[in-house]
Amino acid sequence: MEYSLFDFLKLVGSLGMFLYGMKIMSEALQRVAGAKLRSVLSAMTANRLFGVLTGFMVTTVIQSSSATTVMVVSFVNAGLITLVESIGVIMGANIGTTVTGWIISILGFKFSISQYVLPLIGIGLPLVFSKSTRRRSTGEIMIGFALLFLGLDFLKASMPSVNDNPEILAFLQNYTNLGFGSVIIFLIVGTVLTFLIQSSSATMALTFVMVNEGWIPFELAAAMVLGENIGTTITANIAASVGNLSAKRAALVHLLFNLAGVFWMLMIFRTFTGWIDSAVTSFNGDSPANNPAVVPIALSLFHSAFNVINTTIFIWFVPQLRNLVVRVLPQKQSEEEEFRLQYITAGLMSTPELSLLQARRETQFFAKHTIKMFGFVQKLLREDKDKKFNKMFAKIQKYESISDDVEVEIANYLSEVAQGKLSDFGRRRMQSMIKLVSDLESIGDSNFNLARTINRMYDNKIVLPEEVLQKLELMFSMVQEALEVMKENLEKDEKLVNLLKAREIENEINNYRNQLKAEHLEYLRTGIYAYEAGIIFNDLFSESEKLADYVINVSEALCEVK
Repeated sequence: MEYSLFDFLKLVGSLGMFLYGMKIMSEALQRVAGAKLRSVLSAMTANRLFGVLTGFMVTTVIQSSSATTVMVVSFVNAGLITLVESIGVIMGANIGTTVTGWIISILGFKFSISQYVLPLIGIGLPLVFSKSTRRRSTGEIMIGFALLFLGLDFLKASMPSVNDNPEILAFLQNYTNLGFGSVIIFLIVGTVLTFLIQSSSATMALTFVMVNEGWIPFELAAAMVLGENIGTTITANIAASVGNLSAKRAALVHLLFNLAGVFWMLMIFRTFTGWIDSAVTSFNGDSPANNPAVVPIALSLFHSAFNVINTTIFIWFVPQLRNLVVRVLPQKQSEEEEFRLQYITAGLMSTPELSLLQARRETQFFAKHTIKMFGFVQKLLREDKDKKFNKMFAKIQKYESISDDVEVEIANYLSEVAQGKLSDFGRRRMQSMIKLVSDLESIGDSNFNLARTINRMYDNKIVLPEEVLQKLELMFSMVQEALEVMKENLEKDEKLVNLLKAREIENEINNYRNQLKAEHLEYLRTGIYAYEAGIIFNDLFSESEKLADYVINVSEALCEVK
């Protein structure tokens, strides 16, 4: 069978479309997902059994476990659900995909979502040009979703057409008489075919063809089905390749879960297939070992029974699976994982006061990352290597975007809390948090403004004298001290907030800002630096003082609770 360079480029282009669709959808989800969607998803997946049921129902409807796991990976990537919550959905998707086998074996029909791709683009495209950010993001989700499945469809079409030409696999007959070795060989064949075709359902149909042609017996067809369970995990892992660390971990869970299931099944393989043979024979009157016509039913029963039992076993080991993938894919010290909501993702607590406590912990976590963001700014000032500089600047930019979303999420949550019955102290605490969350987001904005100024200096190759850089670093260190005091105050009871120390540092920063203003004019007069460099210097120390203003506002908001 001829397979040209042009065919290979079509394959690469199809994969590119798939990954690009995944990227667009994931980024748009982060922008459009509000507290309501987050609460619904959390409610659906917070309980393991509900998560399994969710995965099963979604996969049954769209007839693709690959599509379900890809969406789960994108939700994890967007921060809508946690890694632990995703595991139940992935397990449910494995059960849901067995419905396809029953449909093929009974009706010979398979629903294809790809035929709805163009209408979806037609609906989403006008929204992309909307002035509303929310409608624009919704359109991008639709188009990203459509491109993802269009790429998946092209990916299948770009492979050598084993589906249309099953005779090219007739050589496999030579490997059917090797005992348990044949089982391993056909398990590998099922894995490789599913990886190439990117659809376990398509491989299942191909397996039916091979059995009906008499190439392989029921037992080896069952081994291919086990391989399909492994091969179908490749799609989610490809999708996760452009995602964050949590997305990669979710995809790895899918792979490890299926590998573990195949491992224990191989230990009892002949016994289990014997049970399936007996069950089909007693119900149908014919054994799949003797009548190829009943093999599709036997394979569907084998596939369903295996996945239901596998899920029933491993549903109790979700924490262990999570810990395993965290060890396999640890977070690198040089690679900070993007932050997101940690404590208020599951909706309101049983009482408004408890909900306020959760929101307070969220603001502490938010503050921690604004301080980390300022640390990136300090490193950026002295960075002189292009790759590291651009990576650090991109990280600051991403943190600033996330801080905008986090502010909205916490504010919306506090608005919901306000609808409940709060004590006077609780109401003051809530009002204080609304103020300080806004100031924390403003600290993020100032961090980004500082980074943009440093980026402008870097792009224009403006070099500040060493004396000037040292003065900026002193200003940065004073702001860092103010941020640390703010963090300490946030972690204390409001009655113990040290406003005196916070104000002392704020006064020192103001005085130093005034000193730098005077020195800036003197540097210009004496020609220590050019005007363009002076503008950079002035912008940096002025923005630093502005950032410190937001820092003192946080401590003052805490004191208002007293």
